[in-house]
Amino acid sequence: MAEEIEALRGVPLFSGMSDKDLRKVVGIAKVVVHSPGQLVVGEDNTAVGFHLILEGSADATVAGERVGTIEAGDYFGEISLIDGKPRSATVTATTDLKTLVVPSFGFNHMLDQHPEMMRTLLVELCARLRKVEAARG
Repeated sequence: MAEEIEALRGVPLFSGMSDKDLRKVVGIAKVVVHSPGQLVVGEDNTAVGFHLILEGSADATVAGERVGTIEAGDYFGEISLIDGKPRSATVTATTDLKTLVVPSFGFNHMLDQHPEMMRTLLVELCARLRKVEAARG
């Protein structure tokens, strides 16, 4: 559990959470192993959760074109975790891939049970919005 907590702490969305709250997140998460070539998530598919890569690497593609490689410490689906909107990219394992998956349903249920955790998430989302606004000039 300690490894997963430290990995989540590296994700901006979760970085402001206490150890107690991170333990709650890890408590609803599960580790999933993907083989090389295995589809992790598909573009335009309904989002079912957040993925944090613990080991290995994967390719991200949009409309069939490779847009990047994601590796240990990288993550995807943090916005879909909250809003449940479809995926904007396809992610396919290129090596043995181990991910920590936080399911949307469990996450939303956890927030319903512990609404104080929402403040941390809102602060991070506001910081992201301000960053985008500042970049616009």
